Amino acid sequence: MSGFEFVIEVLSPANFLIALAGVSAGIVIGAMPGLTATMAVAVLVPFTFGAPPATALIALGAIYTGAIYGGAYAAILLNTPGTPSAIATTFDGYPMAKKGDGDLALTLACVASVFGGLVGAAFLILLAPPLATFALRFGPVEYFWLAMFGLTLISSLAAGSLIKAAIGGCIGLLLSMIGLAEVGGDVRFTGGSQTLLGGLDIVSALIGLYCVPVLIDLVATPNPHMKMGKHGAGYRLAEALSVCWKGRINLIRSSVIGTVVGILPGAGGSIAALVSYSESRRSSKTPELYGTGVPDAVVATESANNATVGGGFVPTLVLGIPGTPPDAVILGALLVQGIRVGPQLFTEQSEIVFTFMYGLILATVLMLPVGLFFGRYAFRLLVAVPKAVLAPSVAFLTVLGSYAVNNNANDVILMVVLGGIGWWLARFGFSQSPIVLGLILGSIAESGFVQGYLIGNARGNVLAEFFTRPLSIGIIMLVLVTLMYPLLRQRLKKKKGVQS
Repeated sequence: MSGFEFVIEVLSPANFLIALAGVSAGIVIGAMPGLTATMAVAVLVPFTFGAPPATALIALGAIYTGAIYGGAYAAILLNTPGTPSAIATTFDGYPMAKKGDGDLALTLACVASVFGGLVGAAFLILLAPPLATFALRFGPVEYFWLAMFGLTLISSLAAGSLIKAAIGGCIGLLLSMIGLAEVGGDVRFTGGSQTLLGGLDIVSALIGLYCVPVLIDLVATPNPHMKMGKHGAGYRLAEALSVCWKGRINLIRSSVIGTVVGILPGAGGSIAALVSYSESRRSSKTPELYGTGVPDAVVATESANNATVGGGFVPTLVLGIPGTPPDAVILGALLVQGIRVGPQLFTEQSEIVFTFMYGLILATVLMLPVGLFFGRYAFRLLVAVPKAVLAPSVAFLTVLGSYAVNNNANDVILMVVLGGIGWWLARFGFSQSPIVLGLILGSIAESGFVQGYLIGNARGNVLAEFFTRPLSIGIIMLVLVTLMYPLLRQRLKKKKGVQS
């Protein structure tokens, strides 16, 4: 079949409606705090078993795409990442909503998500085999250095004091060490509690650290929780397109970053969005404004996390290695459908896989009208809802979301405790974001370091294992640049001040 025939197949009424329904369902589930993209795909997988393989895959891809974008709703309107990949969207999305530009933030998120998703899908169609080979070159040591690179982004997340941001990152690293060790299985920091053996659930921690402080402030302050901007509540599509066009380099760069990070198994949208946010801030002429409601920041994070969808399917389809957690669920659905992934998939069952890829493009395009429609009324509804109704409603969703992850009441307790700690720390100028960054990257860094050390020790040269591999050297250079950049920028500003 040719590309045109694949397009005709994807645009058949059945596949079109399946993609539309999948995107809509994904957005709704992703918008609810705690109900992640992985959960959205897992819950709806059984409904696809009776469908033809290509149609089932289109449905799952559409749900996944919609859920990743849907996380922006809670991130922008409630300062709570609906999905972990929307963590960085809270940094400037919520301040925009507080200023009355929530509708613009949601439209920007939608446009950027569509663009990033299309870039990721294009990479998937055109370059899947060679990109999968690239992903295979990443071993434990590369993942360790990648986590180190992620931790250097704490400087970008410092809303005030860099020292406080660093302390927050260390707190997150300590929290990531609770439970069984990643390698070796040693029990750490559990206080004898059986509940903590599995460590802290990331989703419950996210909901607690981000949402509970917002809830406390909602109840504690008499001011309106959100205001309508001077434009009213609308699509503001022309304005959003203008912002994206002016920041097109930022949009393209972030989409490529998201795709590349998505290709790396286990990295995921949260890391891609954080890296893109950091790069956007670094290249900005006004980096000091980031964190106060900068539209380019929303563009960077949302284009990156949606680009990971297409990127994550590269190792999944070519190598059978899930790029992200939702990919692991979809991989299981592929096996149930009798599809064997690997290089032969593109020759023996090319009709199915290419129909799915073009279906992913269709789902991404459909996200624009569906996302704009939902976004307009979501912002208007949230502004109109009284605090007396909003606060208990959000509280109910946080409890539901944290419980639904593992059907475990202990996760709800964890969410409340971490939320209280996060609110208390915020009063002393500590931001939640460095804590979350440390919590997410801690396990990746630990696993990569221990495995790399064991491999290097077996080969008789630990230092060579960490410092002589080509990809490791490249990532180390990025780490050094990230660490030195703030100092260099400060020096350049001082020189300009002296010259003027």
